[in-house]
Amino acid sequence: MLKSLPGKRVGVNNIGDYTAIELIGRDRPGLLSEIFAVLSDLHINVVAAEVWTHNRRIACVLYVNDDSTIHNVNDASRLSSLEEQLKNILCGCGDDETLAHMSFSVGSTHVDRRLHQLLFADRDYEGNCLKTEPDYSTSLKPNITIDRCEEKRYLVVNVRSKDRPKLMFDIVCTLTDMQYVVSHATISSDGPYALQEYYIRRMDGCTVDIEGEREKVIKCLEAAIRRRVSEGLSLELCAKDRVGLLSDVTRVLRENGLSVMRAGVTTVGDQAIHVFYVSDAAGNPVDMKTIEGLRQEIGHKMMLNVKKVPTNTKSLESSGWDKTSFFFGSLLEKFRS
Repeated sequence: MLKSLPGKRVGVNNIGDYTAIELIGRDRPGLLSEIFAVLSDLHINVVAAEVWTHNRRIACVLYVNDDSTIHNVNDASRLSSLEEQLKNILCGCGDDETLAHMSFSVGSTHVDRRLHQLLFADRDYEGNCLKTEPDYSTSLKPNITIDRCEEKRYLVVNVRSKDRPKLMFDIVCTLTDMQYVVSHATISSDGPYALQEYYIRRMDGCTVDIEGEREKVIKCLEAAIRRRVSEGLSLELCAKDRVGLLSDVTRVLRENGLSVMRAGVTTVGDQAIHVFYVSDAAGNPVDMKTIEGLRQEIGHKMMLNVKKVPTNTKSLESSGWDKTSFFFGSLLEKFRS
């Protein structure tokens, strides 16, 4: 079943009529480029999108419309073709079909909240993600412990992690998905670190005190924190919006051996403002020669701003904050001037 969702807000921009698409599957080099190429071929424009990758899985929430009508896509044959092609792409690396999922969303859940739900349901917290992400700095790994409060029959979750925007949001979302209620919490900071303490209890009122359950909570919270962390380089792009823009950009990234770890897609009027957090195909830091080649290839067509994301505590302390949030005002101003 498919419904139009007028007035949906993504970020700070009113999207209007659109079709919402949810995708989840095994991540691989070039996958995002293939997804956007299918949308471009069907003359479907991406108005906004959020893409997260974690532990070799990818989750996307895309908000699209018909390029000719600027309204939601309501042609049954196009939707059927779109669904078939996207499912084929998601299963393109030999996955069992049960490991990939595509749907037309009819809910109005906050996009970040929905990405957490998709990845949690996909069990991205299983396995050793550190071994699959070579660029991950062990000094940034969150320290999570769980104790029991006998007097109040709570489980007490203590989290020490690199501070960043939406850290508490990510943790509380995951506790909620695990059917826990947060009775109260304390939040403080220590330099570049956040110290958070949560008193939790199951929604059914029980206090589960099983070692396996504690280990699962720790793994799930580590995954929740890792999903939004992006290390290495961020590429901020600003250009006149058009069908096929994302297909062209992600194709160039793929041809230059870059993998997208996380992405945010936004439109403001007729301007497209996108951010891509990238690594090389093996997950290692990007060679600056590659970035210079990328700048020469697309820099004359759009504004391109390259930022290095701090990956160790020393750089965090010197900067005072991990600037992973997106600030596009100056970039958009430059593009319009």
